[in-house]
Amino acid sequence: MTSNAFDNEEELAEGCGLDAADEDLLYEHFRITVDRGQVATRIDKFLSEHLQHSSRNRIQKAAEAGAIYVDGTPVKSNYKVRPGNVVTLMLDRPHHDTSIEPEEIALDIVYEDSDLVVINKPAGMVVHPGVGNFHGTLVNAIAWHLRDNPDYNPNDPEVGLVHRIDKDTSGLLVVAKTPEAKRSLGLQFFNKTTHRSYNALVWANFVEDTGRIEGNIARDPKDRLRMTVLPPGSELGKPAVTHYKVMERFGYTTLVECILETGRTHQIRAHMRHIGHPLFADERYGGMELLRGERTASYRAFVQNCFKLCPRQALHARTLGFVHPRTGQQMDFTSELPEDMQLLIAKWKRYIKTTHT
Repeated sequence: MTSNAFDNEEELAEGCGLDAADEDLLYEHFRITVDRGQVATRIDKFLSEHLQHSSRNRIQKAAEAGAIYVDGTPVKSNYKVRPGNVVTLMLDRPHHDTSIEPEEIALDIVYEDSDLVVINKPAGMVVHPGVGNFHGTLVNAIAWHLRDNPDYNPNDPEVGLVHRIDKDTSGLLVVAKTPEAKRSLGLQFFNKTTHRSYNALVWANFVEDTGRIEGNIARDPKDRLRMTVLPPGSELGKPAVTHYKVMERFGYTTLVECILETGRTHQIRAHMRHIGHPLFADERYGGMELLRGERTASYRAFVQNCFKLCPRQALHARTLGFVHPRTGQQMDFTSELPEDMQLLIAKWKRYIKTTHT
């Protein structure tokens, strides 16, 4: 089975408004030749298994828009692929060059050796190039940092980032310099033997001191940039478990530690919103609203000042632990809260102290 890489759901979604009649204006974004041993399978199911980051629903919409071709002819999502079929995805603009170019961007290196690099990412930095962010990412910065390493190719998927955190989340990430290191670290993440904890300031006061949140994480059908939580065992989404512990209460907000049992997209943000505790200043999940507290003008002004102090979700990847892929030694790292979160927490402490004593 042969194919050229295409797995960007945002790019797929944006390209589905094409007119299928304008074939001269179409550009090939994906091609795959079906194996001789392939049983007859609906094309939407077939492509959902080969376009890793594109949902079946999104593929169906692409077919409805005339973007999916079999042997040069547009087909609907219920078409059944057969051995030898050539399946292509045709969109109305050229495919963006996603090759990683080194860019001179400062990095906060926590640890580095010949096998790996541990980096403390600032809030606001995109981890990997994507739609709207093809430059200035952490991956571009890593490519520059390792530009003199002849064994490190930033465009080789067998090296590089082992896991990711959101653009506006700060904290620790590990990068593998060698295929052996990436395989070892990737297996540790898959087997859930790594240790990761996050600090988050969330809305509302917790009654309990500790808790466990379980619920499948899936893309929200009403907003493809947001995730939603479904009941455990649901046929949709991926299983996700978050453990939390209260660190400090500030009346209308709470500082918590979150430990991930799984690592899904927006997991902490979606899980906390699901139980009624959106992350403070998390606009996408409803945290950039006055959700708890008084309705006085002074309190509203205080909260708005807090938003200005930390204008992003108050979430920090604080600790990271794993077994070194070559030496077998346990490696544990801690990143102190960044200044914006420290100032935010101090501001809430002062407020509670002056108004509730």
